[in-house]
Amino acid sequence: MDQLRAIRYFCKVAETGSFTQAALSFHVPPSSLSRRVADLERILGASLLRRSTRVVKLTEIGHTYYAQVSDILRQLESSNDTVRSYQTIPTGQLRISAMVEFGEPILFPLLDEFSQRYPQIILDIRLSDELTALSRDDVDIAIRGGYAPNERVVAIKLMANEFVAVATQQYLTQNGMPKSPLDLKHHSGLYYRTPNGPLRWTSEINGQWQDVSAPQVAISNNGKWLLRKVLSGQGIMMAPKWLLKDYIGSGELKELTLTPQINITSGNDLGIYLLYQKQRYLVPKVKAAVDFLVARIKNAHY
Repeated sequence: MDQLRAIRYFCKVAETGSFTQAALSFHVPPSSLSRRVADLERILGASLLRRSTRVVKLTEIGHTYYAQVSDILRQLESSNDTVRSYQTIPTGQLRISAMVEFGEPILFPLLDEFSQRYPQIILDIRLSDELTALSRDDVDIAIRGGYAPNERVVAIKLMANEFVAVATQQYLTQNGMPKSPLDLKHHSGLYYRTPNGPLRWTSEINGQWQDVSAPQVAISNNGKWLLRKVLSGQGIMMAPKWLLKDYIGSGELKELTLTPQINITSGNDLGIYLLYQKQRYLVPKVKAAVDFLVARIKNAHY
């Protein structure tokens, strides 16, 4: 039996919870993949998976085995990429994960240019606001907003991520201009939903950080929909300034000036970070993408 192949099959079943989905990943019949995994269990003398008609789950020893062999597979892939790194032309599949609202206005136009420069690189782009563990999620590069991560990765700050409150002049004329954060309780709030829930609006009042969120009228993880609502005068929205700068510059939206100011966090060093594992920079496709994105975004002055 090809034990390495069987281990790869087993890991994919563990990750997808399905023999069918795992088989699709390897373009093999589910029955063939299932037999390979069963042979692996027979050789090991242990049941790694608990099978039912609906779902496949890891047994207790299966969890332990998966944690160990999946790490070995990642190390093997890293070693393979290191060997391939001797090639001079960046090539292969490049997996990038980025925040949803960062994709269309900033990342996608840059990647179109990147593809023209490196036509042999196949881009695999995943837009998600979920936190990404580079080793676990099989991602070469991640772009995330927040603070510099604590995990052992290289984190390059691409740009600031200052949030501002905006509304249309029409809305402010009809509902009044808020002067202080406490005035927001008389207004309508449009909120972006993160994986941890809607963003709260906070302000430091008398030395204490307080929740000053306006009453909710709409919540969504779709920034475009919220932007349409704020542009139609339906409320106040807080969003990254880089996302709103054109609307503020054109006068379509007015940035609110409150005293004290409001934010989505008690910190003031939020940023957009490009993340990658240090050893992956040796791979030409990763190095090319990191160098390109860092140079283009940091020099654009968003």
